[in-house]
Amino acid sequence: MTKYLIYTIIFLGIVVIGFNVTILDFNRLMEDESGTALIVIVASLCVIVLMGILLVSRAIAKKHNQ
Repeated sequence: MTKYLIYTIIFLGIVVIGFNVTILDFNRLMEDESGTALIVIVASLCVIVLMGILLVSRAIAKKHNQ
């Protein structure tokens, strides 16, 4: 059950990244909504990396306990 939650969080992170890429204005990247979208994209990438690390660590712990 927890594995499905982790995959759902990863999927939602990808969806958030996809949505915020459409908001980016590459001519004014650090201003107004583009700056906020850029921060959210970086935060979503961090969430995806952390969930990946969690999946790997759970797999290692499962093999270690066997």
